[in-house]
Amino acid sequence: MNWTASWINSSFHSTWELFNLSPPSCKHHRPSSFTSGVVRAPYGPAWREQRRFCVSTMRNFGLGKKTLEQWVTEEAACLCDGFASHDGRPFHPYGLLSKAVCNVIASLIYARHFEYDDPNFVRLLKFLEDFMVDDSAFMLQVLNSMPLLLRIPWVAAKVLPAQRSFMVLNDELLAEHNTGWDPDQPPRDLTDAFLTEVLKAKGNSESTFNDQNLRLVVLELFTAGMVTTSVTLSWALLFMILYPDVQCRVQKEIDEVIGQDRCPEMADQAHMPFTNAVIHEVQRFADIVPMGVPHMTSRDTEVQGFLIPKGTTLLTNLSSVLKDETVWEKPFHFHPGHFLDAEGRFVKREAFMPFSAGPRICLGEPLARMELFLFFTCLLQRFSFSVPEGQPRPSERGVMSFIVSPPPYQLCAVAR
Repeated sequence: MNWTASWINSSFHSTWELFNLSPPSCKHHRPSSFTSGVVRAPYGPAWREQRRFCVSTMRNFGLGKKTLEQWVTEEAACLCDGFASHDGRPFHPYGLLSKAVCNVIASLIYARHFEYDDPNFVRLLKFLEDFMVDDSAFMLQVLNSMPLLLRIPWVAAKVLPAQRSFMVLNDELLAEHNTGWDPDQPPRDLTDAFLTEVLKAKGNSESTFNDQNLRLVVLELFTAGMVTTSVTLSWALLFMILYPDVQCRVQKEIDEVIGQDRCPEMADQAHMPFTNAVIHEVQRFADIVPMGVPHMTSRDTEVQGFLIPKGTTLLTNLSSVLKDETVWEKPFHFHPGHFLDAEGRFVKREAFMPFSAGPRICLGEPLARMELFLFFTCLLQRFSFSVPEGQPRPSERGVMSFIVSPPPYQLCAVAR
């Protein structure tokens, strides 16, 4: 799973200026010219400040602590209830997976859980779904290349309606959240932590902590953190129904290490090499962001005799390592053995980099790994998955849009 979703964020940057949406109400509004965000911002002090804040805040809520893991575990139980409600009948799993992952991000940003039938929650997901369709459209790519076109009043309203709707709803949620913020209390979530930094930065014209940046960071983390994890989990369940022998082996390991009487925990991962290998192989083989995200050279660089001038946009071909025939035994097949040694122990390969690499490696990688392990093991602990009777075997060929998604498919989830 890769949290970096640059095309999404580039369109947000464009619509932001055009629609001139006023920021949600905040007790301490301080206008500033620094609106950089954290995902797509250019290298420099603004990017470093926001990146450092997001990494440290997520660490405070998750890494080495129970807060995020508890949120994910509780959401996994809701997800399993959603699967159980279909009572073994065929259904498309992606909608439920999206709701579960979206709720984890909402917990991190808003410290709240949406019921799956909450009208605002349904709207949020619908806007995001439409947004993804809009973002893969040719016209949007033209606008990203020539943003001056957005200064024509009717252009964005015609081309970017889903983006604007998504931003408006998110602003409503942010404004609702901020009315309950108390600067004298420990932060409930990332938004509270950001507002605390806004207070600290009062009077500092060089700071990037301001209301506009809060909106941008929330939008970036919310959108980039949800879609890729949902798609990866959808791929994982597809492979389970296509490879029932792999599914059975995962369930055997779950039964031996966790059993049926308690929920999976991240501490279990170290004792489950095959399950860990399967999750890594799903990420490798699905290869959902094959071209990575755009980068830019910060100085003139020479690579193998070729000069790459400063300011050149670069696209990294992640598929070239995830499917490298010199590294992987069966690069174009789903094969969990890629991550196991001769004794069945888990081995992580250097060529495994679905989160990219370098200073701008996906900042949500720890949360993504947690979600993938806990959601996947909870589902396999409670259900056996199969292709619905009478339906053809689904294809493994991905559908390319903004990211590579599995083809639409149905499955049956039967309680174990």
